[in-house]
Amino acid sequence: MTTYPISVTINGQVHTGDVPARLLLVHFIRDMAMLTGTHCGCDTTSCGACTIDFNGKPVKSCTLLAVQANGAEITTIEGVAQGGQLHPVQEGFYQCHGLQCGFCTPGMILTSISLLKHNPDPSEDEIRWGISGNLCRCTGYNNIVKSVQYAAMKLAGKQPEVVIINEESTVREMAH
Repeated sequence: MTTYPISVTINGQVHTGDVPARLLLVHFIRDMAMLTGTHCGCDTTSCGACTIDFNGKPVKSCTLLAVQANGAEITTIEGVAQGGQLHPVQEGFYQCHGLQCGFCTPGMILTSISLLKHNPDPSEDEIRWGISGNLCRCTGYNNIVKSVQYAAMKLAGKQPEVVIINEESTVREMAH
């Protein structure tokens, strides 16, 4: 079997290897770089569990061959938190209960981070559209949307809080 040398920077660390021509990037990340937070759900681009940041854009890593990533800058879920601090999107998922089983969560978080970079104050509809390429089978999306709203507030310098009224939660800016 013919292999090709590649060098990819993942979460600031260079990973090299000789890869078969048909190896998917998701498998390079998981099996060669040993970063298992990127999940392999469908291998058909349908679910978004394998979403990574690829040269500044959210990409489903099952859509790329590892050889196509040669020289790329990649961020996986393992590279999102910085200095022991959760990213505001991660904090939002925690505070707003935006996850259940956690399988879709890494891809959902990376997609949401990209959404907020391009649209720092999205409406609920814009959030739902922005994450529409990522499937979640557990949450029904409501708390994921609230998680992104929480993160948007936090990134805007506001102090969000989660308020539960009649068993329904909402996110609002904390009263001073």
